[in-house]
Amino acid sequence: MRFASLGSGSKGNALVVESGRTRILIDCGFGPRELAARLARLGLAPEDLDAILVTHEHSDHVGGVARAASRFSLSVHMSHGTCTAADLAGQVEVGLFDSHTAFSLGDLQIQPFPVPHDAREPTQFVVGNGQWRLGVLTDAGCVTPHMVEMLDGCDGLVLECNHDADMLRNGSYPWSLKQRVGGRLGHLDNAAAASLLEQIDRRQLQHVVAAHLSEQNNTADLARAALSGVLGCSARDVAVASQLHGFDWRQLC
Repeated sequence: MRFASLGSGSKGNALVVESGRTRILIDCGFGPRELAARLARLGLAPEDLDAILVTHEHSDHVGGVARAASRFSLSVHMSHGTCTAADLAGQVEVGLFDSHTAFSLGDLQIQPFPVPHDAREPTQFVVGNGQWRLGVLTDAGCVTPHMVEMLDGCDGLVLECNHDADMLRNGSYPWSLKQRVGGRLGHLDNAAAASLLEQIDRRQLQHVVAAHLSEQNNTADLARAALSGVLGCSARDVAVASQLHGFDWRQLC
C-alpha cells in the first residue's frame, strides 16, 4: 500500500492512495489538465484512477471533481451534506456514504469520520487494505476524542499543520479571517496537530506528513519542529506536503 500527494494547500488538494489494483484520489482541487500533469510526476495517468473521495465542499478540495470524474469516468463518493453543499446534481453521479460507516472500494476499505470544520458535513478518512492503515486529516478546527480514536494505531498519517498561532495572530489577515482560520471550525495549528499526534498510539507509525500548510501563516520548519518534538526524531525525518509538488510516493510495508 502506498500514497502520495499531488498538492496540498489553499490553492488545491489531492492525495492518491493505492493498494493492489485499486487507486483512489482523496479530493480533487485541480482541473483535468493540471491533474494529469501532477499525476504524471508519479508515473500515473487519470485513467489509472478508480474513484474520488471528497472530504468537503470547499473549492480547493472539490473544484476539479466534476470535470475529472466526467472526463475520466471516475466514481465519486462523499457524505450527504457535502453532496448537497457542493451542488453537483446533474454534473456527476455520486455515491453517498454515512460519515460513521465503513465501505469498500476495490482493494481498499474506507472508514470516514466526521470532523469540526466550517462545511456542511465534512469528513476525513482512514484508508486500509486489511494490513496497513493510512489516516488522513487535512481540515479540522480542533482535536476531538473521536478523531483521536479514529487515527489511533495508524501505520501512516497525513496530518494538517495549517498555521502557526503566532504568525496567524500577527499576520496580515483581516480579523474576521483570523477568527475563522484559528477557530474551532477552522484549521489545526502546529501545536494542535502535535497534541493530536501525542494522544494517539504511534508505535506502528512509519510515515508522518505535515499537510495543508498556509503559505502566509506557517513554515515547513515550524511544522516539522512541532511534530518531530512529539515523535522524538530529527525534524528532517518529518515530511511536508507542499502546494506545488505535494510529496512523492511513500510505502507502507
